[in-house]
Amino acid sequence: MKGLLYTIILVMLLAGWSAHAQALTGTIKGSVHDRETRQALIGAQIMVLNTSLGAATNALGEFSLSEVPAGRVSLQISYLGYETILMSNLQLSSAKEMVLNIEMEESIIKSEEVVITAEADKGKPNNELATVSVRKFTVEESAMFAGARNDVSRMAANFAGVQASNDQANDIVIRGNSPNALLWRLEGVDIPNPNHFGNFGSAGGPVSMLNNNVLSNSDFFTGAFPANYGNTVSGVFDLKMRNGNSSKHEFLGQVGFNGFELGAEGPLSRKSGASYLINARYSTLEVMQNLGLNVGTGTAVTHYKDLTFKLNFPLKNQANFSVFGIGGSSSIDFVNSKADSSEQGDLWSQASQDIYNRTKMGVLGFNYSKLLGANSYMKLIGAYTTQINGDRVDSVAPETRKVYEFYNQNYHNDKGFFHGYYNAKLNAKNTFRAGLIVNHYLYSIKDSVYKNNSGEYLTLTNSQGNTDLWQAYASQVHKFNPRLSATLGLHAQMLALNKKYAIEPRAGLSYKLNSKSALNFGYGLHSYMVPLNFYFTEVQLANGSYVQPNTQLNFTKSHHLVLGFNTTLGRSYHFKAETYWQHVFGAAVGTRNNSTFSTLNMASFDFSAPDSLKNGGTGRNYGLELTLERYLNKGFYLLATTSLFNSTYVANNGQRYNTKFNNGYVLNLLAGKEWGLGGSKSSGSRKSISYDVKLTTAGGQRYTPINQEKSQLAGQSVYVLNQPYSQQFSPYFRCDMRLSFKLMFKGVEQEWAFDVQNVTNHQNPLFQRYNAGTGKVDVSYQLGLFPIMQYRIIF
Repeated sequence: MKGLLYTIILVMLLAGWSAHAQALTGTIKGSVHDRETRQALIGAQIMVLNTSLGAATNALGEFSLSEVPAGRVSLQISYLGYETILMSNLQLSSAKEMVLNIEMEESIIKSEEVVITAEADKGKPNNELATVSVRKFTVEESAMFAGARNDVSRMAANFAGVQASNDQANDIVIRGNSPNALLWRLEGVDIPNPNHFGNFGSAGGPVSMLNNNVLSNSDFFTGAFPANYGNTVSGVFDLKMRNGNSSKHEFLGQVGFNGFELGAEGPLSRKSGASYLINARYSTLEVMQNLGLNVGTGTAVTHYKDLTFKLNFPLKNQANFSVFGIGGSSSIDFVNSKADSSEQGDLWSQASQDIYNRTKMGVLGFNYSKLLGANSYMKLIGAYTTQINGDRVDSVAPETRKVYEFYNQNYHNDKGFFHGYYNAKLNAKNTFRAGLIVNHYLYSIKDSVYKNNSGEYLTLTNSQGNTDLWQAYASQVHKFNPRLSATLGLHAQMLALNKKYAIEPRAGLSYKLNSKSALNFGYGLHSYMVPLNFYFTEVQLANGSYVQPNTQLNFTKSHHLVLGFNTTLGRSYHFKAETYWQHVFGAAVGTRNNSTFSTLNMASFDFSAPDSLKNGGTGRNYGLELTLERYLNKGFYLLATTSLFNSTYVANNGQRYNTKFNNGYVLNLLAGKEWGLGGSKSSGSRKSISYDVKLTTAGGQRYTPINQEKSQLAGQSVYVLNQPYSQQFSPYFRCDMRLSFKLMFKGVEQEWAFDVQNVTNHQNPLFQRYNAGTGKVDVSYQLGLFPIMQYRIIF
């Protein structure tokens, strides 16, 4: 193992020294299609601005531009009867070909050619049904934003309406909603939690399995989603994977926080255009441990690995077939029985417990698409997904440090997934889409806790079986004129387990005030099911038998209303404002009259819930969001966001409380500058340096106070449950900085990056708990000063 690791590192370093002194140029290629029909546009013109280079698409809508000077380039794409597109400041490398899939929108008035600036086009989502609360993001943003760690979730925490719930995990809270209500969709498949160490039914974790090196530009929604999304009331990540290069083999090596990483892509058949894309990662700390290095974390070393791939096969008769997959496993052990009894443990564990955590997740899927005539197409998507969580928790005696069995968990949820839809462009003004989604769950959910008073294990859940979640949707976009367009949709879903169903209308409206400004409106009724294990919680009766009181739980539902305004300021700046109101009803709450529990407060590492639940809770979220953004121009970008919000819930006792996530406000300021350092003609090199900074301040975390006297008697934390989230820590503040240096030769590009998170080492409280060893209440803090090094090579 050590020999292999040393070999990989040596190859990555030596590859950068093998370049020849040549002029630094790159290749831009891709395809141009109609946005609504996916039909190839033959003869579309692609021009490289500020050069004499240009090309036209062939009979397949494809183009190729070679010998383009490497660095930042801008393209103009035009086609008669379609809106002209300007794509600015694209990063072209001499080591990697740029592959673009460009979608153009037909102009309603044929004689009028509307030019979309790069600033306006960047904000247009991939999903043509969306009108409000959506942000298309680029893979480059997840890499260059300070503090993002190449993670799309951490990147999205910079957007208006979003806040991170915990520095150590990538949970994101959207407009006060539970992060567990987030929907992850990859290549059209609704996937399980795509994070290492992610818990069953959650949506976040410490390390993402999603590799930004294989992703394409994707959409992120924060409310009033179109009809093709269901089973969520919070937000949607609609992620796309790119295809591998179909004409040239390319390779990547990377070492950083997310692990040791190797990637490759290239043609399977140059004649047919078939390609492959594959990327593998291995935990950095585990690699260091295997090399015999002391990583300074004791026994709690994070072990994880993941693999992502995509195979793409263009077919005859205007069809395409692809196979894709993502999978990963992770494990970590917190052996506090070997620590001093006065220690309080850490963020993830308590001194009174040993924890052994094992998780696995996998997705294997396919996509088949086919054009049906000149104005319609169909797409069929299938997948098999799996999620496995295994945990063992042992109690540790405070004085003797002796270990006793306490809790065992074995959750396994497989899913067969199907998603098919038909899309038709009826004419230049009307586009229609209808689809069907089926989730077939195969579950085995078992956990138990040891009761000292009886000397037996008490079953919490013990269920095996299968059930289905059916979803159907239809939507139509109508363009009244070049300024006004409307989207109407309907989504329906039913859970076969208990025959509960929801019918959800959706609507959107967009009105262009002028060529630079627009008003947008969105409404949606949305719903989602609680995690599967909640349905099968078991309660032991006096006679020793068990019942499952939660099998008839209905969907949690939510009305979304959003009003937005956006405008372009000058050439490079864009301003956006949105105000929203959300009413949640049918939330799962505890059945006891004095219960203050609600699933609206659950995050990724919240484990406890009452045995019996009912759909009796409500919630209310409203707020104002402001965004000022300067898209990268002349080497400089800026993103400033302000989120002012209020988030409350009503429990089964009829009282209204702050939600766990009601921090009140979030302010973000990000900026970055890129400088070209020139190069050497003799060596054929190009150098650049970039500096990125992020400032974040927000209302402090909310928490439920601890009754110290009762905690001392119980030997563990006893919370004042009738005062949920009534207290708030001091405001959150964090400053992140990133410095990177790129060195480009012909066919080779290297990057060294140094990212420092929480530069000021500001102490941000996260929660408090009772320490039985000291008899005091301790505060656990979020991430302190955290430096991260990264090296990447592309060749």
